[in-house]
Amino acid sequence: MTEVEAKKPQESLQHRLAQVVELLHRHKLVEDLTHRQEGQHHGRVENLVHRQNLAELQRKLDELHSADVAHILEALPLDDRLTVWQLVKVERDGDILLEVSDAVRETLLADMDDHEILAAARDMDADELADLASELPRDVVHELMETLDAQQRERVRSALSYEEDQVGALMDFEMVTIREDVSLEVVLRYLRRLKELPGHTDKLFVVDYDGVLKGVLPVKRLLVNDPEKLVSEVMATDPVSFHPDEDGYDAAQAFERYDLISTPVVDKNGKLIGRLTIDEMVDLIREESESEVLNMAGLREEEDIFASVWKSLRNRWAWLAINLVTAFMASRVIGLFEDSIEKLVALAALMPIVAGIGGNSGNQTITMIVRAMALDQVSTGNTSRLIRKELGVGLVNGIVWGGVIGVVAYLLYDSWSLGVVMTAAMILNLLLAALMGVLIPMTLVRMGRDPALGASVMITAVTDSGGFFIFLGLASLFLL
Repeated sequence: MTEVEAKKPQESLQHRLAQVVELLHRHKLVEDLTHRQEGQHHGRVENLVHRQNLAELQRKLDELHSADVAHILEALPLDDRLTVWQLVKVERDGDILLEVSDAVRETLLADMDDHEILAAARDMDADELADLASELPRDVVHELMETLDAQQRERVRSALSYEEDQVGALMDFEMVTIREDVSLEVVLRYLRRLKELPGHTDKLFVVDYDGVLKGVLPVKRLLVNDPEKLVSEVMATDPVSFHPDEDGYDAAQAFERYDLISTPVVDKNGKLIGRLTIDEMVDLIREESESEVLNMAGLREEEDIFASVWKSLRNRWAWLAINLVTAFMASRVIGLFEDSIEKLVALAALMPIVAGIGGNSGNQTITMIVRAMALDQVSTGNTSRLIRKELGVGLVNGIVWGGVIGVVAYLLYDSWSLGVVMTAAMILNLLLAALMGVLIPMTLVRMGRDPALGASVMITAVTDSGGFFIFLGLASLFLL
């Protein structure tokens, strides 16, 4: 879907959000004041003020790009969000629904009746309909499919037949195809007859009469070569292409590696069935990055920041329960050394330092390993070398920062032996953090799970319990 919308590039997105919030606040304020007034013309005044404020807010929304409106909707509490949503022009509903996050889209769709949903989806392309179909009521999807022509209906079904992270679910069907036996002048005349080119058209796809991909003609070659030349003389015959059942993240990495803007998707017989574009790949990379951050914190899914308390609880409780268990284990480790802590109170003040530094170091290691796995830089052949490298980093950090905190402990408590124990505990816990920072994500991968899933929670549990045990154990052996 394409749109031409007025934009004000000089205004930052935060400034636009602030303007909308101010208009909403003014609308509520005036509405409250008119409710308190009494008089013969009270209802008429209230209605006039109500319309004036909403009209001003609507004018502001009309000036904004759909992506900006989507951002504003995500940043508003539910009541304000629905107020703004009702002011959006019907013809823009579809664009905005595709831009907002899944969690926010759910709240917007819940506020729309079936006719509004059908109107919003009617002008969408097949790939966009497929993205939205899983969140629509079944009867709406059925009615929507009935309004499509045979080609569009088949394209939607094709896109829906793939998993959401496969190339087939990400490809679009809007592309320009040409023959290899025509001249560049013929191609140029053909392009001039088109109303507009599909977005991100940096190349034309060369196919034979059976639709089999023969190559691609980059637009820059079309423009700079002699118009009398044939397409076959100028086209690239070895383009990067994908099959619809390939992993979308692999495709995204290829886009980054080869600086692609668009690329063909072919079936097992080499027939052109669609294309991938850079905008879909950027969205996929962003969503994967956000998913990793959420998973590392133990969140099961993307969460609307203004979701109900119950929805947020359902999203967060699982790993909090696990964290409670691990915290209890850490407390029992401390309980094993109650006598030692009673005899040397300094241990209670110093042991959180060992655990805290270990947790931070472990999170750094896990972040690096998860990123390397996402980029396919970790394999069975380099695992042992990777572990040795991280252990080396942990050892050096332990010696340096353990030495620093050891000196601080000596100066605070006038005990060189306490300083030595502090240094030794720091070194051992950082080595433990480095080892577990590599093993935790690798173990999750072998179990078929996301390597980032709860990794932050797990490494904190290990370094807390391990740090307490190491420090208090060394103190019991050498100080008491």
